[in-house]
Amino acid sequence: MHTRAPVVVGRDEEVRVLQQVLADAEARRGRAVFLVGEPGIGKTRLARFAAAGAFDRGMRVLRGRGSTIGPIVPFRPLAEALMSLLRAGDGPDLRELGPYQSALGRLVPEWGVEEQRQVPSVVVLAEAVLRLLAVVGRDRPCLLVLEDLHDADVETMAVVDYLVDNLDQVPAALLVTTRADPGPTLDVVRLAAQREAGVLLELGRLDEGQVRRMVALCLEVDDRRVPDEVVERVWADSAGNPFVVEEILHGLVNGNLLVRGPGGWQVLGELRIGVPSALVRSVAHRTDRLGPQGRELLSAAAVLGHRFPLSVLRVVVGMDDRTMLSHLHAGVAAQLVTPDEPVPDWYAFRHPMTAEALLAQLPPPHRAELARRTADAVRRLHPDLPGEWCALVASLRLDAGQTAEAGALLAEAGRRALADGAAGSAVRLLDHAHRLLASGVDVSVRAEVLDSLLPALAEAGQFERAFALVDAVAELSAAGLDRGRRADLHARLAMVANTAGRWTDAIAHVGTARTLLGADADDEREARLDALAAYTTMHLDEPNRIEATEFLARRAVDAAERVPLPEVGCEAWQLLGVLARERDLGEAAECFGRARALAEEHGLTIPRVHSVVRQASLAWLADGSPAELAEAREEALRVGAINLAYNVDCILGLDMVLRGHYDEAADRLARIAADTRRLQLKHLTLYVLMAQATAAAHQGRRAEVDAAIEAFDRVGGVGSQERPLCFGLARAFCALLEEDRAAAGQDLARAMAHEAETPTVYHLSGRHGMRLLLGALSGELDLDGYHAVTRSAAAGMRWNRVFARFALAVLLGRAGREAEAARAVREAREAASAFPLARNLGLRLVAEGAVADGWGEPVAWLRTAEEYFHQAGHAAVASACRGLLRQVGASVPQRRTGTDRVPRVLRALGVTVREFEVLELLAGRLGNKAIATRLHISPRTVEKHVASLITKTSQRDREALSCFAASLGPADRPW
Repeated sequence: MHTRAPVVVGRDEEVRVLQQVLADAEARRGRAVFLVGEPGIGKTRLARFAAAGAFDRGMRVLRGRGSTIGPIVPFRPLAEALMSLLRAGDGPDLRELGPYQSALGRLVPEWGVEEQRQVPSVVVLAEAVLRLLAVVGRDRPCLLVLEDLHDADVETMAVVDYLVDNLDQVPAALLVTTRADPGPTLDVVRLAAQREAGVLLELGRLDEGQVRRMVALCLEVDDRRVPDEVVERVWADSAGNPFVVEEILHGLVNGNLLVRGPGGWQVLGELRIGVPSALVRSVAHRTDRLGPQGRELLSAAAVLGHRFPLSVLRVVVGMDDRTMLSHLHAGVAAQLVTPDEPVPDWYAFRHPMTAEALLAQLPPPHRAELARRTADAVRRLHPDLPGEWCALVASLRLDAGQTAEAGALLAEAGRRALADGAAGSAVRLLDHAHRLLASGVDVSVRAEVLDSLLPALAEAGQFERAFALVDAVAELSAAGLDRGRRADLHARLAMVANTAGRWTDAIAHVGTARTLLGADADDEREARLDALAAYTTMHLDEPNRIEATEFLARRAVDAAERVPLPEVGCEAWQLLGVLARERDLGEAAECFGRARALAEEHGLTIPRVHSVVRQASLAWLADGSPAELAEAREEALRVGAINLAYNVDCILGLDMVLRGHYDEAADRLARIAADTRRLQLKHLTLYVLMAQATAAAHQGRRAEVDAAIEAFDRVGGVGSQERPLCFGLARAFCALLEEDRAAAGQDLARAMAHEAETPTVYHLSGRHGMRLLLGALSGELDLDGYHAVTRSAAAGMRWNRVFARFALAVLLGRAGREAEAARAVREAREAASAFPLARNLGLRLVAEGAVADGWGEPVAWLRTAEEYFHQAGHAAVASACRGLLRQVGASVPQRRTGTDRVPRVLRALGVTVREFEVLELLAGRLGNKAIATRLHISPRTVEKHVASLITKTSQRDREALSCFAASLGPADRPW
């Protein structure tokens, strides 16, 4: 008899919730559920029930468990779960994941791509897992089971937290089990439940009636046939913990205290068993029955953890295969261990509490000796300690009292975690190593640990902890650390300060490093310090920062070439290209080209893609063509540089806005906004909000402009490089479409003020474009002032060139140089051929100067602009054009203003001009696509207008709205 309950007892509500979660996953309404409780309370039993239910529904089940050695193996549960797709042999077509396939290479090496050189962020990895679940679940919805996450690494919990918040549209369910111990895992679970992103099931203990039911099922009898004294004893000693119930019952039966007789189960002797010793005694009793060798085998296995490999165990205990397997099979029969089915040659204890009970029986010296022998065995079998072996041996050395060896291995595991992008785990490992090695080891070893801990803290955002380690550097200095290594540590601190945006602190640490190195600094250290100082200096608010930055960057390039250090060289060349972009586009292109060539020569994939994107962005700024950007985006996606691809996506979205493709831009920007917010790419979210504000401004939608900029500020845009664009590229243009020249000037002045506060790499906020044109018209700018500004290469960028050439035309016309002014207008119109709003707004403004100074063809320009703005619904600008035409005595087209076209009764309901145009066409029962074609808008926009009209006119549906439209009469219908 197995004395194990064959069904789940006392969990009716939990079972109902699990069944509903599975049904929701089948309906593409993914949800998460958390099973929380003390050890032995039944979390694993319910997880198995859920997995069995998913199998019965035809769902795919992916299962992973927390690490056997605590919190020091990043992503282990996720990796184990996803690897089951490989074992199943019918995995998804990963090509559907696009660039996210390479991100999954961190979890399943077989899924990586050859070109991948960049470790993706944890958020990108989480998005990759989410998309994988969507692909996997398309044909067969799936259940992802992650067990025993109470000691999970912070990166795994970050992925879990991300999945919980984004499963709602995915055909997958997530089931997490964890102990109720306070800590990061329980925090994530409770917060998710509070925001209703997951269902929290806290498993309580069974009551006496449920214990009776469980005992009856174990004994395979009716509830009434269980002796009352057995129920009372088990209930009292187990406190309702299901695992302990089974263990106590197993001990009673195996100890012949409870036997099956002719009349059923009978009690023989005293039933009293002490708790909490009941579990330990039960396990001890069963291991004693295995004999000394069997007990030693399982004790050694318990030292390895909840799961253990036979290859290591064989070396530790020194048994031949036949003897070892014989004892293992006896352990299986005694219900102590079980084969670990997903992985061959591995076994696991039936419950983690079994391993804990075995360890509790070991005297400390014996346990330490077993830990030492086990560590030696692993090192013999796996000399390089790949994967989780390094962290496991570190844990074993610590248990064996070998502190120095444990510290060195923890440091190595931490460095590996950092290289793999698991900054949180790296901090915990390296911090532990730093404390273990605080004394009694060579200072150079301690310096190496500190050298790795500092960047890990920066990656994890723990800047204050990093800066506090200055004292540790001073201690190492006092202990005799050489000047070069001390300089390296100060360089690390400078990098941390840079990441935190503490530029003054960064420069101070660079200065300290230079002082320590003196005149004997080698090229490698000099190159790294110069590159670091160049990046820092560029962000300082100093009058000569550009010159100083360029000097340092060029010196870094020279030193990096001598060493060589191609990564530093690429970084320095790209910085030089950014600096050159404002003064000489050709020079900037050459710098980016040098960076690209260097990356290609040395096989540096990610720096190469960065250079490709820089070159494409420069080409877009120079000539307005997005073709190279589209190619660069594909290149970034191919190598898995997802953040860089989104960066290009944002620029392409802004390009659509400037070209007047507003509907396409709205769709693209909305998609990018959703992705960047989910991926926590704050700088790109800010760029998207700026582009959305610009799109609204260029359509004259003041309320939408203000809403987008308010959202921009809420996200944290104050002080960002995109903020000047919100005023110079967005609000100023909205003011010009409202014919509010004063407000436009104020917005441009605010853009310039923001640029002065925060140096920017963007050059489209008006300084080199629209501000010149408005200054020329107002008389605040003369030709000398114009030439002083346009000496900058930024004025030659295509968008800026439109307004700069119009401004030059105004100034030349005022000076009586009419032929040159006319040529400047032609150049402006040619530059503006891709930008309809810029072209026509420029014509409206330059015509004003031409009328005032008596030159050019203002009538033709005004007629062109008036037609555009009338069709676009910008009544104020169209009216201004007509006013100027009347001023020069030209005939003016007789147009009813947009609002006059809308009947008074509809104007009272809030119907806009564009909505009225849609309503007129609805009278002819036209579909969305036909209406969209006639009005030059998208079907989606038509659909929005129809919905708005139904609401405003109180019609029940589209058919009723069409009848209403027909009742208005045929006047002025465009068909």
